[in-house]
Amino acid sequence: MKILVAVKQVAALDEDFEMRVDGRDVDPDFLIRDLNEWDDFSLEEAVKIKEASAASVEVVVVSVGADEVDESLRKCLAKGADRAVRVWDAAVEDSDSIAIARVLAGVQSSDQSFASTGIATAAFLGWPHSAVVSSLNYSPGAKSAVFRRELEGGLLHEVEIQCPAVLTIQLGINTPRYASLRSIKQAAAKPIEVLSLADVGLGTADVGEAGSLSRVRRMYVPDKARAQLIEGDVAQQAARLAEIIKEFKGAAP
Repeated sequence: MKILVAVKQVAALDEDFEMRVDGRDVDPDFLIRDLNEWDDFSLEEAVKIKEASAASVEVVVVSVGADEVDESLRKCLAKGADRAVRVWDAAVEDSDSIAIARVLAGVQSSDQSFASTGIATAAFLGWPHSAVVSSLNYSPGAKSAVFRRELEGGLLHEVEIQCPAVLTIQLGINTPRYASLRSIKQAAAKPIEVLSLADVGLGTADVGEAGSLSRVRRMYVPDKARAQLIEGDVAQQAARLAEIIKEFKGAAP
């Protein structure tokens, strides 16, 4: 059997940064890229299932992105993934999470924090799904899996789901392993399969802004809030608070 782990290379801001000319994102020259933290836990869970199984299990990692994503895919290979697949076409640029899910569903046939890619992928595949999985019990080849998921208020929800299924993993489900120097060297020599849109049965109208249900209108740095430390005894602090409230309401102090 195969376990597909969708991974994403996410970007963190450098200390100083500038926006793109169109104002819709940060200039890529000011971004620091790495594997998405949630995907690291998902990969570890898949590798654990493989290692505990007597049957043959292949862990395949897939990502949608340009060639710089190969660095994150090789990191996954070094941590135990058996095969890596990357899907890219210039038309995929500016795709939202729904369009990305359409691509992932085609592969099978994940910094924006939308948490919708996995669920949308399940919808395109017609498979059952669940999110924020914090514990998973599954034996390769079984027709169902049992898992726990986090709910509001500290509650846990124990569920049995029919397979195949799409699960999105919560942080803390396991402890992701570190890649050894040997596995890193071996991963560097492994090929990464690159697929086009045609390879996954899609056209340019299915991705990018044309295939998306949302688009970024503008990205900007919000105005910084002001803070003031009120000194003095209780009476002085109360008097100053009253002045601030009157100033805020537009009344004379």
